[in-house]
Amino acid sequence: MKSGRYIGVMSGTSLDGVDVVLAAIDGQMVAQQASYCHPIPQELRQQVLAICQGQTLTLSQLGQLDTRLGKLFAEAVLTLMHQQSLEASDIMAIGCHGQTVWHEPQSDAPNTLQIGDNNQIAAATGVTVIGDFRRRDMALGGQGAPLVPAFHQALLMDSVERRMVLNIGGIANLSLLLPGQPVRGFDTGPGNMLIDAWIWRNKGLPYDKDAAWARSGQVVPALLELMLSDPWFALPPPKSTGREYFNLSWIEQQLQRFPALAPQDVQATLTELTALTIAQQVQLNDGCDRLLVCGGGSRNPLLMARLATHLSGTEVGTTDEAGISGDDMEALAFAWLAFRTLNGLPGNLPAVTGARDMSVLGAIYPANPRLGR
Repeated sequence: MKSGRYIGVMSGTSLDGVDVVLAAIDGQMVAQQASYCHPIPQELRQQVLAICQGQTLTLSQLGQLDTRLGKLFAEAVLTLMHQQSLEASDIMAIGCHGQTVWHEPQSDAPNTLQIGDNNQIAAATGVTVIGDFRRRDMALGGQGAPLVPAFHQALLMDSVERRMVLNIGGIANLSLLLPGQPVRGFDTGPGNMLIDAWIWRNKGLPYDKDAAWARSGQVVPALLELMLSDPWFALPPPKSTGREYFNLSWIEQQLQRFPALAPQDVQATLTELTALTIAQQVQLNDGCDRLLVCGGGSRNPLLMARLATHLSGTEVGTTDEAGISGDDMEALAFAWLAFRTLNGLPGNLPAVTGARDMSVLGAIYPANPRLGR
């Protein structure tokens, strides 16, 4: 068993930074030891957003962006290693999710694309890197997402309490940890993605801090009803989505019938959309005793309050209360998936993704042996 220190790297659909986590992992334990959030330069962020929303680009532009993101991820890892006085030989492997720029699991040729050249990370750090986690599951007929429910099961499953774990990143996904039942999980729809896109369009801010702008507006029932009628919400699990579907263009399409709304009312309605679509999925799956929330959305007080209102009788709290930082959950999950891959263990759950079988996930990029492992 290749136990030891692993690093997880996650740059999610919110594009609010590169999360890097250091953890000691073996077959029985995942112990977080340090974390760091590396900023994403605004120009790079805008280039990624453009691709995600279907902007035409050349192969040269895609290749250059792949390299730049790989170097950015390497900078993030090296910063954490420096902060913790670590050498390459101290780390077993780095699990890097990469930056999703397209996710299309229900096309004629299902595909998903995460960029950020892992060779750049291996070359810069001298540590073995494991990446490209999603496409093996997709090759087996799965959605390639979500992958974190297996990690949620390993760390947060309870033998008695009916729990669900909710990650609210750009997209919100739900893990169903119900005693006596197979673990299931799926995307519920937009998390912070639409909220962030709208405040960026109107105020040039990356996110709605403490939901202050949403609180200044009022929910527009007719707009909310129109948004809820989008056919994606009615799809049965397994299902997953991303910025290629829920984006600023999607908001503008909904607003065509409401040309005179105050922007803060749209923000309030988008926040309610996230809360309500999550709550509906919890209820449709027979509810739970405790909903443990992680991701950036767990720091949105209005979103958390609306979830508690919609889910009366359910204890709504954060994963921090269970001992796992809500800010670091996904990066920690990919450190754990790297451990699984390096040890030849499966990382997906077919009941979650719809794949035909369990499988070892990811590709291994070995380190330069003269520099490290």
